[in-house]
Amino acid sequence: MDFGIRGRNALVCAASKGLGLGCAVALAKEGVNVTITARGAEVLEQAAAKIRAEAPGVTVKTVAGDITTEAGRQQALDAAGQIDILVNNAGGPPPGNFRDWGREDWIKAVDANMITPILLIKAVVDGMAARKFGRIVNITSSAVKAPIPILGLSNGARSGLHGFVAGASRQVTKDGVTINNLLPGRFLTDRLKQTIGAQTGKAGAELEAEFEKQAASIPAGRFGTAEEFGQVCAFLCSVQAAYMTGQNVLLDGGNYPGSF
Repeated sequence: MDFGIRGRNALVCAASKGLGLGCAVALAKEGVNVTITARGAEVLEQAAAKIRAEAPGVTVKTVAGDITTEAGRQQALDAAGQIDILVNNAGGPPPGNFRDWGREDWIKAVDANMITPILLIKAVVDGMAARKFGRIVNITSSAVKAPIPILGLSNGARSGLHGFVAGASRQVTKDGVTINNLLPGRFLTDRLKQTIGAQTGKAGAELEAEFEKQAASIPAGRFGTAEEFGQVCAFLCSVQAAYMTGQNVLLDGGNYPGSF
């Protein structure tokens, strides 16, 4: 299927590895020119090389910086130029016990996982509306739908973003702009390793055994891959998804047991 977005320009945040990179690769394979951001310049350039190898012919720009800062956001926006597709993503806050978190911990989590995506949406949405096309996808977490106690900072900050999107998405869809949230369950990423390690206190061979156990507990019988996550993201950015907005798309291998 042709997603109808060839030649469009995307800004994909935190895309040097994991789910962000999966999204950047999938968009590039659809002919989308991508600007990718991350803090580490070396890993970012490796990601750019991977995208160019898998999607020859597209333009790939890199911006090394912290997307959660005003300077980092402006640098990324300036480099990307006209943005038709925005994929918001930022590393989740650390796991832990809510009794150990102070005000600064909460401010940092909300700033990275709620305020940063909102400010990026604000920066691009009017231009998208004027051109009558725009796609915004926020990578959040399945914990918004089924909170994970050890991820309290993420549960709270990302839920705030979802509340904002529920209202804002309805204001711009008449202008051809959609805003949706993509909620990953357990995908084989560094973040998953960190979370499972924190939950279980295991490391080395014990952690690997725990990985296998948890993968088997998912109805799909495995963890998700960044590639398939990226393909769903690309669909949400397609012309076919023009009538889909304000939605929370859960991608978790059937792990969430509810009907809604």
